[in-house]
Amino acid sequence: MNVKKSRFLGAVEQVGNALPHPAALFALFGLFTLFLSWMGTLLGWEGVHPASGETIGVVNLVSKEGLHRILLKMVDNYTGFAPLGIVMVAMLGIGIAESSGLIRAAINGMLLRAPRSAITFMVVFTGIISNMASDLGYILIIPLSGVIFHSLGRHPVAGMSAAFAGVSGGFSANLLIGTIDPLLAGLSTEAAHIIDPGYYVMPTANYYFMFVSTFVIAIAGTWVTRVFVEPRLGTYAGNVEREEISRLAPAEVRGLRRAGLLLLGFMALMAAGLIPDQGFLRGEDNSILHSPLLKGFISVLFIVAGSCGIVYGYAAGTYQRHEDVVKGMNNSFRGLISFLVLVFFAAQFVAWFKWSNLGILIAVKGAEGLQQANMGLIPLVLLFVVLSGFINMFMGSASAKWAIMGPVFIPMFMLMGYSPELSQVVFRIGDSVTNVISPMMSFFALIIVYYEKYDPGAGIGTLIATMLPYSVAFFVVWTLLLIVWILLGIPLGPEAGLFYPA
Repeated sequence: MNVKKSRFLGAVEQVGNALPHPAALFALFGLFTLFLSWMGTLLGWEGVHPASGETIGVVNLVSKEGLHRILLKMVDNYTGFAPLGIVMVAMLGIGIAESSGLIRAAINGMLLRAPRSAITFMVVFTGIISNMASDLGYILIIPLSGVIFHSLGRHPVAGMSAAFAGVSGGFSANLLIGTIDPLLAGLSTEAAHIIDPGYYVMPTANYYFMFVSTFVIAIAGTWVTRVFVEPRLGTYAGNVEREEISRLAPAEVRGLRRAGLLLLGFMALMAAGLIPDQGFLRGEDNSILHSPLLKGFISVLFIVAGSCGIVYGYAAGTYQRHEDVVKGMNNSFRGLISFLVLVFFAAQFVAWFKWSNLGILIAVKGAEGLQQANMGLIPLVLLFVVLSGFINMFMGSASAKWAIMGPVFIPMFMLMGYSPELSQVVFRIGDSVTNVISPMMSFFALIIVYYEKYDPGAGIGTLIATMLPYSVAFFVVWTLLLIVWILLGIPLGPEAGLFYPA
């Protein structure tokens, strides 16, 4: 890596490390919002709402009425913050499936059964779908992929890089709804309420697009690994001996079979409730799109993941008593402690931002500026992807970034006639493609440690240089996919169109 690139990466790392903790950052944003509400009132900031024609002025929160509202609504802001309950319920079910060993065994079995010619694709693909189990991909899939590649006589760093590309670069893609989907949907709903208080962004809002993206990103990651990464790394000449990959134990196989049968039973039950014209799982107006399976997907996720985890746990012997199940749920909540703290400050910031009318004013002025610039949807999408990817270099948390950007860009897009679901999917692309080259990504240091096992001289430059081709390829392929999607007018998910009637 040349000196200029090393200096740039060092500057990025230094700037990122200088940022406060996300919780403190939201507290500062909240205080800054109070200041702007006072300043905006003094300066007479106002605009015209394009829908109602009413004049909108800034509401001063640094006042008697503002202080009373802040104190009286602080608890409600926190407990009523959309992502809070969604993530907590989802993590209960996933916690059971993860602590029982179900997710680990399923992924392990998937990789072991793959033919040698498809190993690279399966590594990237498995990395992508592991995102539904929170941080499992970073802890299990990446080091396991190094072992698999090494056992096949291929460079282990190439295997870990391919897995890292899937786990982190393909972060938003998946075949199933993961924890990030309801989290971002909740934040998008809060942001959309600035324009339309009745708007609801479902956790399945981007499902169609992300389902297709899973295969596109897996193919792109496979191509980059074979064409760029492995030729550059060459043949592994290190001293680490090859490890034998352990097969699934009989108890694990038994557990997977029983959990699989239960999953098939759930799928049959869902089909029975949806396929008939008067099915018991159909929603308003006998519609499948308004089915409680979609609108209540988090409840379904909890029931299915929890039930399959329990069945696997008892069949495989990882669960002996019901206390083990409860312990698994308890452990899943331990990882949410920092999230619970972060959400408190994020909820206050979002509420104050909305009360002050700053969000709607920024959206109105921004939309007017973009409309006057006569910028079409495609250039707007490209700019937003680049902006999201750039900000991701300095902030690691996707939810933290979207909590900041959502209240600005979702209303702006809505006033220009584009749906919150489209704004969200554009952000997710930009936020994902630079994960693998961002020193602010929380597991970045861990990946360097994985590299050092096979290459003691590996450092941040090694990781960036290895992962940069994935970042560029994912940016190009994923953005092109979205452009084609928009041109064809395909919905992003169930009841998630591209446009909003401004």
